[in-house]
Amino acid sequence: MYLADRSAPAGAQTAADGGPGRAPAVAPTVLALGAVSLVTDVSSEMVTAVLPLYLVAGLGLSPLGFGALDGVYNGVSALVQLTGGHLADRVRNHKLVAGIGYGLSALCKPLLLLAHSLGPVGVVLALERTGKGLRTAPRDALISLSTPAELQGRAFGVHRAMDTTGALLGPLAAFFILNAAVGGYDAVFGVSACIAVLGVVVLVLFVPSGPALGPTGPESGPVKAAAVKPDAAGKAEAVKPDAGTADAVKPDGVNVREALALLRLPRLRALAVCAVLLGLTTVSDAFLYLLLQDRSGIREQWFPLLPLGTAAVFLLLAVPAGALADRIGRRTVFLTGHALLLAGYGLLLWAPHWPALPWLVLVLHGVFYAATDGVLPAAVGATVPAKLRATGLALVGTGQALARFGCSLAFGAAWTLWGAGPALAAAAAGLCCCAAVAGLVLRPAAPGSAPDPARLPRGTR
Repeated sequence: MYLADRSAPAGAQTAADGGPGRAPAVAPTVLALGAVSLVTDVSSEMVTAVLPLYLVAGLGLSPLGFGALDGVYNGVSALVQLTGGHLADRVRNHKLVAGIGYGLSALCKPLLLLAHSLGPVGVVLALERTGKGLRTAPRDALISLSTPAELQGRAFGVHRAMDTTGALLGPLAAFFILNAAVGGYDAVFGVSACIAVLGVVVLVLFVPSGPALGPTGPESGPVKAAAVKPDAAGKAEAVKPDAGTADAVKPDGVNVREALALLRLPRLRALAVCAVLLGLTTVSDAFLYLLLQDRSGIREQWFPLLPLGTAAVFLLLAVPAGALADRIGRRTVFLTGHALLLAGYGLLLWAPHWPALPWLVLVLHGVFYAATDGVLPAAVGATVPAKLRATGLALVGTGQALARFGCSLAFGAAWTLWGAGPALAAAAAGLCCCAAVAGLVLRPAAPGSAPDPARLPRGTR
């Protein structure tokens, strides 16, 4: 299933179905990883909710300084994500690599209690993002490999909904701690560290060990590595090898040459290019909340609650949006999400005094995430062969995160030099142009078009 495709006809039987027309249950691996993400996101979002205000109001950072730090926060994760995805495919143990990432992030939370200036805070955040980068691709690969291709939008929607439940509870917990505890920021960081440890425990106890178990991943014994070739639309088409072939998945996984060769798949290239273009013009959440406070005059004590609006809408719509993408096409849902984000930018620019402005912007922001956050990895997972699933997810995720790193730096500089309004207007104009380009790049291939001559090297066939 690809970003430009529609799902299989209603009633079609899949490997996980009990029969025609019967929807399969979400894989236990997806639910277990959702629980891990829920607990971990409570911890992470407690910090994220107060961090912009802590840095700007507490430590006195300028918007440019905050943009640099926010860029580091996302850029380090992007660089490490590629390493995490390739390492997980190479050692053939996605849970192990994800667990290392979750553990590193948990260890970093207490260090925020000791960091009270830009340098130490930057180092701690870089280490925390290293953990996030290591875990993201292996986690998404486990979800993808345990779910049939035609249902991956829904599976990622379920995971993102559980993840967002944590994102909903985290800012709420931070709000109550800030209002009840002496030395509120340190109290938030301390409680966050304890909850992060609980997330690692849930991962160790409840997520299956070894490679993903499911309809698109190894189930038992040696599994044949599918041949991969582009079809007439330039999509990765799995071809089952003969029974006697020796081309099984090796214990040592894949090498760098095989991983980089994934970019020869036309559909994966298109997804990566669009993720980068749109990431370059997507203002980070932290900046969006600071803009909302700046434009609407929200009082500081209510600032930690702003992410709740985004998270609540995301939670309600993540599963329906994923299922809708499986049904009508992921391209349509993905681009619609960015159009709604653009509408939010427009409201911030031209209706700053509307009483309903915060509510409208947060709703649009939440719908944007519901329509994009799970849909993109679902499209990538259906494009990349199982043997290289984590690597393919990491390639696209790394490109997107690096682009958002650049956007944070540029937006912080523009805000400092020109002011909030002109900076946001430039971002909105860029997003409009990039979304138009993405719509063209991701358009469905014409029927009967000639297959792309590119082929993956021998090791991935």
